[in-house]
Amino acid sequence: MTRAITDWSEVDNGLVPVDDGELFYETAGSGPAVVLLHGGMLDQHMWDEQFTWLVNSGLRAIRYDFRGHGLSSTVEGDYANHDDLCTLLDVLDAPSAVLVGLSHGARVALDAAIAHPDRVTALALASPGISGRAFTDPFVLAHIKEQVAAIGAPDGAERYVEHFLRMWVDGPHREPSTVHPGFRERMRASAEANVEVHADGLGAGMPLEVGAADRLGEVRVPTVVFDGDLDSTDISANAHAIALTVPGARRVRIPGAAHMVNLENTALFDRELHAFLSSLDY
Repeated sequence: MTRAITDWSEVDNGLVPVDDGELFYETAGSGPAVVLLHGGMLDQHMWDEQFTWLVNSGLRAIRYDFRGHGLSSTVEGDYANHDDLCTLLDVLDAPSAVLVGLSHGARVALDAAIAHPDRVTALALASPGISGRAFTDPFVLAHIKEQVAAIGAPDGAERYVEHFLRMWVDGPHREPSTVHPGFRERMRASAEANVEVHADGLGAGMPLEVGAADRLGEVRVPTVVFDGDLDSTDISANAHAIALTVPGARRVRIPGAAHMVNLENTALFDRELHAFLSSLDY
C-alpha cells in the first residue's frame, strides 16, 4: 500500500471542458476507477497520501479540482458539480467509478449517486457534507459569520482563511497551537491559493444540488462513512444520518482526528479504505 509510483510519466493530466469552464485532472493506473473528490477551499493534492497506493493496488485513480478550486476554472455562473463529474468520467472513458470524497467532496459524491446512480459503483464518504442539510453547530455558525464579515475588508482574505482553518482543520475541541504546524500550514497554503486565484468567482454562480438530505434512502451502492472524533457536531450528525438511512452503510469513527481524517490519522483511514475497496465486487 505504501509503494511509490515508479514512473510519474505514467500519470496523465489535462483539462476537460465543461459549460463555462474546464476541470484540471490527474489519473494513473488501470482497473476499476476510483475518483477522489476534495474538500472545499482545497484541491486534489489533499489526496497525495492516497493517490499512489490506490494506483499500486491495481486501481485507476482519478482526481481533479472542482470549479473555483486549484487549476480548474473560476466560477462564472450556476453549475452542478455532479454533472461536471459525469462529464469528466465521459472524457476519461470511465463508465462508472467508486467515489471517495471528503467534506464538500462527499457532498458531491452523494449528489452524484442520487442524480446519476448508473455512474457510481460505491461511496466512501469522509467527514461528509450533505446537500440540503443546514449547519447548526454554534461553533461552525460563529466562524461562518466571521468569514462573511471578513469579505471586502483590507485583511479579509487572511481572516477568511484563518476561520476556515479554525472550523475545518483545528475543529471545536482544539486550539491552533495543539495542531501539527506542518499540517496546518499545508492546509493554509492550499486555502490561500484558492482565495487568491478564484476570488473573482465568489458569488458569481451557485452550485445546483439535489437535496440529498431528504433522499439518502435512494442510495443503493455499498457505502462507508468516516468521521473524526474531534470534528463538529454537524459532521457527526451527517455521518450518523448516512449510516442510519443509506441501506447497508457502515460508519467508521476515526480517533485523534478532526475534519481532515485522511491526513490526521492516515494509517487507519488508509487501512479502512483499502479494506472497503477490496471488499467490492467490481
